[in-house]
Amino acid sequence: MQKFIFIFILASVCQLSLYAHPDDQHAPGGKRNQHRQGQKTDANLTGHVLDKNTKQHIEYINVALKGTMIGTLTDLTGHYFLANLPTGEYQLVVSGLGYKTTEVPVRIVPGKTIEINIEIEEASVAMEEVVVSANRNETRRMESPIIVNVMSAKDFNLTNSCDLSQGLNYQPGLRVEMNCQNCGFPQVRINGLEGQYSQILIDSRPIFSSLSGVYGLEQIPTSMIERVEVIRGGGSALYGSNAVAGVINIITKEPLRNSFSVSNTTGLIGGSSVDANTSFNASVVSDDRKAGLFVFGNIRERNPYDHDGDGFSEIGKLRSSVAGFRGYLRTSTYSKLTLEYHHMNEFRRGGNLFDLPPHETDITEQTQYNTNGGGATFSFFSKDYKHKASVYASAQHIHRDSYYGAQKDPNAYGKTTDLSTVAGGQYSYSFDRLWFMPAELTSGIEYNYGNLSDKMLGYHRELAQKTHIIGAFLQNEWKKKNTSILIGARLDKHNLINHPIVSPRATLRQSLTSFLSARASYSYGYRAPQAYDEDLHVTAVGGEVSLIRLAPDLKQETSNSVSGSLEFNKMLFGDRVRSYFLVEGFWTKLKHVFILEEAGRDADNNLILERRNGKGATVAGLSLEGNLDFGKDWMLQAGYTFQRSMYEKPLHWSENPDVPEQKRMFRSPDHYGFFTANWTGIKGLSVALSGTITGSMQVQHILGYTNENDVYVSLDKVKQTPVFFDANLKVAYQFPIIKTIQMEVSAGIQNLFNSYQNDFDKGEFRDAGYIYGPALPRTYFAGLKFFL
Repeated sequence: MQKFIFIFILASVCQLSLYAHPDDQHAPGGKRNQHRQGQKTDANLTGHVLDKNTKQHIEYINVALKGTMIGTLTDLTGHYFLANLPTGEYQLVVSGLGYKTTEVPVRIVPGKTIEINIEIEEASVAMEEVVVSANRNETRRMESPIIVNVMSAKDFNLTNSCDLSQGLNYQPGLRVEMNCQNCGFPQVRINGLEGQYSQILIDSRPIFSSLSGVYGLEQIPTSMIERVEVIRGGGSALYGSNAVAGVINIITKEPLRNSFSVSNTTGLIGGSSVDANTSFNASVVSDDRKAGLFVFGNIRERNPYDHDGDGFSEIGKLRSSVAGFRGYLRTSTYSKLTLEYHHMNEFRRGGNLFDLPPHETDITEQTQYNTNGGGATFSFFSKDYKHKASVYASAQHIHRDSYYGAQKDPNAYGKTTDLSTVAGGQYSYSFDRLWFMPAELTSGIEYNYGNLSDKMLGYHRELAQKTHIIGAFLQNEWKKKNTSILIGARLDKHNLINHPIVSPRATLRQSLTSFLSARASYSYGYRAPQAYDEDLHVTAVGGEVSLIRLAPDLKQETSNSVSGSLEFNKMLFGDRVRSYFLVEGFWTKLKHVFILEEAGRDADNNLILERRNGKGATVAGLSLEGNLDFGKDWMLQAGYTFQRSMYEKPLHWSENPDVPEQKRMFRSPDHYGFFTANWTGIKGLSVALSGTITGSMQVQHILGYTNENDVYVSLDKVKQTPVFFDANLKVAYQFPIIKTIQMEVSAGIQNLFNSYQNDFDKGEFRDAGYIYGPALPRTYFAGLKFFL
């Protein structure tokens, strides 16, 4: 192990020494001249960008000088202008959503304005998008070494997703479920594995802590999100602990142009309970594009919803507000500083008797969250773009006041604080040729710190946990247009684990034809023995409180994952239809699986649930994905997953010896999927149809009230759920009010066929965790938006 650590350090030192002498790596022929910030060259580029097929001007297309921080967007007439440019020979890169990236060589000379008009053609189903999650570097999605799925702001809009938890349902291999009938906390499953197996990042930084994961998916409004990148399969080699099932990278919006928007969407849950969501965005960019600022805000208020009329909520009360910004400053032609900040305040309550204090009710779960987070990144690279480096730091602090209690318990109040920080640096070097093909070598170091304090003094429970993780990663990707080979590893030292952990990974991508590609990958992952999200969520069951603790000898959980895929990407029917199809097989072997078992009662007679190590488990399956884009009129996207999730040894999950053990993982259906369709055949009009399918699964039902003959049942049992089909319809119409201001009106129905759970537990003795199926019953909504 010491040799491995030494290799990491030696490699990093060697690479940093390379960067210390960037002038030794000149651009070909010395074709570029030094350009200092603020130096006047009077060298300009101007022109327009046209659609190659329609010959129409295209607005808001990126036009940039490759290898610099200089760029702009085309205006409403499709024209661009770049002023005071560094002189020399460059590639002018033109890109935009739905179009192929085009590079044009240009020679920039002082004192001269050059006109370059460019035609670009539509891309095949967004495969020209640039992603950052696959290898921690900007990479075209088509050339990424592993599959990266992207959900854009447009996708959130079509599915009427106001927060992140709603939108993630429309990604292959992902499924979002509610896990509490009182407070309604959501978790996302990737390839069937629980939310704790996934690493959630904000702008590529792991500050989304275990406490954030309790309600965090609902706390992030889609109005602050530029896109979400999803990787299925192990990602610990790049992102450390918990990236076993996959990685969800939330990329916040960056200012691109001067803009403003304000919108409101109001829904009636079950036709009765109001859910109002108001958001605003604004961005300002300087004329020379050296600085920009994007600000966002969101206010949401949701009334509680009681589906079965027993006086206890199935969907809790919610009041939240979010505000923040993201800005950049281009400190030179080859460097950039990015800053981000967000503040979230949320009140949430479920149970009954909402007009009374929590301790005067039969059941209440109530939280008040106050979250502040942000980060800074400084990026820079050499003139020849061979050396790229960045340093970064991010942090998020949470203060939570809570009440988790039943039967008018005055002792169930709690207070939690949580601090998550990360700081590190990354360096990449591009080789023209390393042994047998061009390559990019990436290395980095990272330090993660967590400090969690959770107190429920009435139950005599105090949890204080500090985590320190020092990590280093090194990878090399040999890459050309048709082939890429990536080999890398990450070394982590976690203070709760005695020995260092090495997480290797290897991937291969090969284009078999011009339209067919194959990928294969192997990755290792781990989960550290720490407090995870449901461990901080005290569930009221049968009118009493259960507390969750970690076993003293709990080991880290490890995984080995293998996947392989075939990807078809081609224009069909005389180049009228852009198509994309993917078939991916996956297999994950888990060792020392974390399980939750009853461990008696404490001195106050509270039920104790203890997280322990089980033997192991296997998750395997097949994901199918397809996308058909019929140009300007309509598009269709769908994904479906077939899988099996099994423990090696049957799990004894109930304290009742008469209850059978369970080998199949709970809440893991054998099949599930989604679809979205959008028609835009009339100018300004959009008709979107979307939906999810959730196959039958097994759910735990702990002793409590059940509505079977309205009797109290004292035997724990396993419920085999029905299949759910949750369909949504949205119609929107956009039109100009004046020349620069647009207005959009929309309306629709979520869960069109009211495919919803019909056997909720009732009353104060209910099992609050007995909840499954779609998050909402039939819900009617209408929206209004104004934007520049």
